[in-house]
Amino acid sequence: MKAIFLLMLAAAASCSDGQATNQSPSSNRLGASATSLAKLALRGWVTDDADILNPAQEASLSTRLEAFEEASGHQMVVVTVQSLGGRDVAMFTKELGNTWGIGRAEQDDGVILLVAPKEHKARIEVGLGLERTLPNALCQQIMDSEIIPHFRNGDYPSGISAGVTALISHAS
Repeated sequence: MKAIFLLMLAAAASCSDGQATNQSPSSNRLGASATSLAKLALRGWVTDDADILNPAQEASLSTRLEAFEEASGHQMVVVTVQSLGGRDVAMFTKELGNTWGIGRAEQDDGVILLVAPKEHKARIEVGLGLERTLPNALCQQIMDSEIIPHFRNGDYPSGISAGVTALISHAS
């Protein structure tokens, strides 16, 4: 069973060069609803719909992501979902980023780290404007070396934190 879980997680864990653009999570779009399929509302730099982060972990991630955005202009959000609703993780993440308007529209520099723990799926979605800085191969390496090892041990918060740290270090 654990081998199947690891195989599924490795197959689902990937990056992309899809578009994820527009505004800051602190903007007036903070409460904007995603598509009816996503059924999520952007709540800030961290939207923990799967409830896997405690308040201190969520606050710490939000502080780091806000500081990253202020320093670089690039916007990164972390999203956990209860379910993908049978949707492909890549398409789900891309549509979510486009619906929410993650990143600056003119730079297309948004990044989403999405985790669907019940379905054992994770995704790093990168806007085209950051494709050279965070190419697919690097994002896959971050998934494989920084995120998935923690997830294998059932420690989603540490995996998310390690992934955010690695993404920020490469995108700064």
